[in-house]
Amino acid sequence: MARKPEVFVRELSDQEGQRLARTTRTSKNAVRLRRATIVMASAQGQSVPDIAVMFATTEGYVRRVIHDFNERGFAALNPKVSSGRPKRIDEATREQICRIARCHPQDLGLPFTCWSLTKLVEHLLQQKVVDAISTETVRQILKDGGISWQASKTWKGSKDPDFTDKKARVLALYDDPPADAHVVCVDEFGPLNLQPRPGRGCFPTRRPSRLRATYHRYGGVRHMFGALDLATGKMIYRFRDRKRWQEFLDFLRQLRRRCAGTLYVICDNFSPHKKTEVLTWCAAHDVELVFTPSNASWLNWIESEFAALRYFTLDGSDYPEHATQEAAIGGYLRWKNKQALPKTNFATGPTIRRPDYLPIAS
Repeated sequence: MARKPEVFVRELSDQEGQRLARTTRTSKNAVRLRRATIVMASAQGQSVPDIAVMFATTEGYVRRVIHDFNERGFAALNPKVSSGRPKRIDEATREQICRIARCHPQDLGLPFTCWSLTKLVEHLLQQKVVDAISTETVRQILKDGGISWQASKTWKGSKDPDFTDKKARVLALYDDPPADAHVVCVDEFGPLNLQPRPGRGCFPTRRPSRLRATYHRYGGVRHMFGALDLATGKMIYRFRDRKRWQEFLDFLRQLRRRCAGTLYVICDNFSPHKKTEVLTWCAAHDVELVFTPSNASWLNWIESEFAALRYFTLDGSDYPEHATQEAAIGGYLRWKNKQALPKTNFATGPTIRRPDYLPIAS
């Protein structure tokens, strides 16, 4: 039998030779390293049988690597990724399975309120969507379709007919506050009662901090009035026993004494804020109350400050008395005021900036 003709790699340029040598030294992929070394050996004039012995492989494999490199260059060194077994369920069926999973079971005439993989498989088989399918296959299809098992959440959207105008007014004060005026965001924080509150912290593994249980709370409640000054980023606060219109009006008087010029107060639609006595006083003292849309208190910038305040002063706490609790809150706010910066760039990325944005109403 005639001997097969010798096969060698094509002549390499200096750049290709340097790249090939670098690949043999630095590649972390075993297949790519093996192929590069075979090509390098062939470029040095070694025969196919010698290379096959050197790498403990067949001559056919060596010839295939050399031919591929001659045809496709360095792309031939990359390992071929197999696509695996073809999908048994076509794309149309996969989309239908995802649509059914997103449906409420009761809307399909089923006597339960949520799916399980087993119930979903049974329904697919009964409706002849598929002839046979496993729960694992369904799980993979849902995962590929961007559907995951999640807890439902509540959301109350604003049905305020003047939502767009009120939102635009609030955002205008955030973006371009008048030069001769003060813009403050006001809200109530509380009620503050005496109870152990769960929180998070660093503890030994499987040994979390323990909090006492409470069945009766006789300490009463307190309330905090807070005002966020956007010009400085500082928080003004007062603690009171109640949060009626009298306490709110007294807090406004204190803000009026601290701030010169027109005072714009952004607040929610809590009934004491709209009391006749409050509105009359504001009109007489150059104070304008700017109300957020109904059920849209998230437009009030102070809400995010309250979230941080709750996290760093109340979560994981168990204060014995109101004086101690108020001292902790006051200490945190004083510390934060020392590092405060003017508030700018409110929600610059979200869709609420679109003129036609309307929240989801429930």
